[in-house]
Parts: sequence; C-alpha cells; structure tokens
Amino acid sequence: MSVSGPGPGRIDVAQAHARTALSAEAVLLDIREQDEWDTGHAPQAIHLPMADLMSGTALPPAAQGRQLVLVCRSGRRSAHAAALLDARGIDVVDVDGGMQVWAASHLPVIDHRGNSGSIA
Repeated sequence: MSVSGPGPGRIDVAQAHARTALSAEAVLLDIREQDEWDTGHAPQAIHLPMADLMSGTALPPAAQGRQLVLVCRSGRRSAHAAALLDARGIDVVDVDGGMQVWAASHLPVIDHRGNSGSIA
C-alpha cells in the first residue's frame, strides 16, 4: 500500500489487478455511475454506484466479508468511499488513478456487452 497509518490505503493498478484477478484475494468494486460502467469496466469488477453506497445500500453478496478494492474514474470518489467504508469497519483500499490509469496500463476493459470497452 502507498499509505501507512490509520484509515484506508491506496494501491496502484498493478496491485489491484493482482489482488482481484490473478489471486482473487479481494473484490474489485467499481463505484462509478451506470453510464460509466456500461462504457467500460474491469472484467472481474462488481458494480455498486457511489450514490447507492452512500445511501446505505448493502454490499453485493460477492463483496461481503472480503477485502474491497474500490475503483472509480480517477481515484477521487473511491478515496472518499474507502474512507466511509473504513469507518464502518470494512477492510478496504482504493485504486490510485482509477480506471483511467487501469486502461492506460493496458489492463483489460470491457463494456456492458462483454466487448472491448473504453474509459471516458
């Protein structure tokens, strides 16, 4: 992690990919809006828009009881959401640079149909 001390940490996209795709150690939770998700997301991600998360919507079953790796477009929303979840006692980190850096790093991105996606 890139941050030490109390509160959630940040990890880079390579660490996020390794934790969520290669070893399935954690769940990649994409908190972007529906239109952002539809255009492009990581294949292994689970979607829960930040507005739903903020309103108290329960985590998807596949995310419950596991470490969460939060991702948004640039890392701003996910940092805020990670702090919120950390305060609730959830094991969480967020992805520095978000999906923009994910895509720029040539990690897989698909659209809502499973075709090659993009990050706006």
